[in-house]
This record gives sequence, C-alpha cells and structure tokens, in this order.
Amino acid sequence: MKLQRMNRRALSLGALAVSGALALTACGSDDTGSGTGASSGASTAANSSIKCDDAKGQLLADGSSAQKNAIAAWVKAFTAACPDIQINYKGGGSGAGVTAFTQGTVAFAGSDSALKPDEVTASKAVCSGGQGIDLPMVGGPIAVGFNIPGVTDLVLDAPTLAKIFDSKITSWDDAAIKALNPSATLPKLKIQPFHRSDESGTTDNFTKYLIAATPDNWKYEGGKAWQAEGGQSAPQSSGVAQQVKATEGAIGYFELSYAKDMSTVSLDTGAATPVKATIENATKAIADAKVVGTGADQALKLNYTTKADGAYPMVLVTYEIICDKGNKAETLPATKAFLRYIASEEGQEILVENDYAPIPEDIIAKVRTTIESLS
Repeated sequence: MKLQRMNRRALSLGALAVSGALALTACGSDDTGSGTGASSGASTAANSSIKCDDAKGQLLADGSSAQKNAIAAWVKAFTAACPDIQINYKGGGSGAGVTAFTQGTVAFAGSDSALKPDEVTASKAVCSGGQGIDLPMVGGPIAVGFNIPGVTDLVLDAPTLAKIFDSKITSWDDAAIKALNPSATLPKLKIQPFHRSDESGTTDNFTKYLIAATPDNWKYEGGKAWQAEGGQSAPQSSGVAQQVKATEGAIGYFELSYAKDMSTVSLDTGAATPVKATIENATKAIADAKVVGTGADQALKLNYTTKADGAYPMVLVTYEIICDKGNKAETLPATKAFLRYIASEEGQEILVENDYAPIPEDIIAKVRTTIESLS
C-alpha cells in the first residue's frame, strides 16, 4: 500500500505536474471508506499552502456525486486551514447541481458534463453581467463493477457492454461474454444491470462512450437521464455501487472511488491488451482531451474511441461551474479561496491519493488563471 501511494504521488508531481482540490463539511457523505482522504487532510492542514484571504462564511454547493469523495478529502484539508469558511456540498448529482446553480441557490456546482447552451442561457439570469462557465477539476475512470460468484476477472468490449445494459444479453454464460473470457467459468446466472435513477453526468459520459465506441449497438441519445429500457436503478454513484455489491449477477457503472472491495471490468478497446480502470490508464485518455470552450470556459472534448495502449477511454471530467462575472459579493472571496486550493498542486495531489485523476498541467494552468479573474 505504501509503495502504491508513493507511485501515485510520483504520478501527481511528475508525469502531470498537477493541481486542485475541494472540501466539504457536515453533509452526508458517500465516502466509501477511510482510505487516504483522512490522512491527506491531516497532513495538508499541518503543512499547507492554502490561503484563506480573510474570507469567511458558508458556501453552499451541489452536484456531481462522482466527485463527492474527493470533495470530502478537500473540505477536510481546506477547513482545517480556513476554519472561518464552511462548505456544504450536497452531492445530489450533476443534474441537481446545474439546476441549483441556474436557480441561484448555490455558490458553485459540480457537473460531470459541461453546460449545454440552454443552461448557459439560464445562468445569465443569476450571473449579473456574465454567464456560467466550466472549470475542469477532477478526472477519473468510470468503473464498471460486477458481482459474479467465483469470477474476479472479466473482460468486456463496447458492443457486449451495450447489449448488457440494453437488456439484449441477459445471462452471464452468454456466448459473447464467453468469447471474451475463454478461461473464466461463467455461471448460468441472470445479469442484473443497474443504472442511475437521477440525472447524472456519469450516465452522460458512460452513454457517450457507448455511442462513440459502438453506435450500431447503442441507439439512444446521450444525456444525463438514463434512456434505455430494462435494468434497475439507484440514486447517485454510491447507490449503484451498493446495489452491485449486494446483488448476485449485478453490474453497474460509477466513478472508481466507489469500486472499493469490488471487481471491475477490463475493457477490450482494440489495443494490444484489455485495459483496466485505473488512475494511470484514465490519465492517458484524459491527456488526449481538447479544450473546446471559448473565453473563460474550459469545457473539454474527450476521446472515447482511443485505442492507445494502456488508455482507458471510459472516463469523465468533473467541472466546477461558476459565474465568470456577477458572483455574489458575500460568497465570492470564500469561493475563490476554495477553488484556488482545489486547482493547486497540493489539491490535485489529494486527488491521486483518493482514486481520482488530476487534470493535466496545460489545462489546469488555464483554470488557475480563470479563477483569479472571477468577479
């Protein structure tokens, strides 16, 4: 475990030169275990470069549950250094976060999908003289967890995965699954696919992957709401993960930090070998993303069809959504202090320690500049 953490720290400081982190207090957390978050927070508080800038008050935020475990680690570190700032991150899902932001009830929101044109338009009503923008802060693989008695290693490709979640393949001993796993003993067991019941950026990115990688087998439009028929649903990433752990024959998708104590699928992308959902492999895919936002907006276009060796293409990036201009004067100093920390090298290192991928340096550097310009 110590060696693994050293390797992750090396990735954080070397290969990417990273930055960024958030924080959260007193709101039910989806934290999947003690992990490294608690120790990271404690060490950061003792040796921190966090600047509070004399900011005070309470920040309310809502959105992506995929980043909720990262937020918990960030909040612990940030509020230890800045006790006069309280942060309450609800983590009700990307759809709920964007809605709360456009209604003006939160200082910022988290979303695993960039703002759509109609959401940008809606944001202008609460961003006096400005609009909502996307700041990429958290990356990571969308893990596909499964619960098959006696099976711990499973390879699936995009067509098979699409057919499973579209209820076209219904048993674990199906010929298509056997062909991808010739050495596995697959039982005649009903497949129980679980998807998100709430509007979710994780769903949006998961289905975007299927649309891009196997359009002939996934005919549904993308979006935060699940569209395929069949299967079962659960709220938030934590809910789907809990159902997969508890149900024999289950399979579901969620951010990697929710896959603790669970087997996850390796993807056959057409590369030399199947690719596992790891931080390092997700980082290789995120590094291939392109900034498509304009002005202060840093929205990214991900390459879901990469076949590069070791690149895990089923990834998401969580954005913090905030007004470029017209933020509330009473919350802006605290919000900037918090965002400045999560976009710092120190904050991004915490991401690596908690099973998230940091944002590549060339992108996060632009995010830091944008944070300083917020008004």
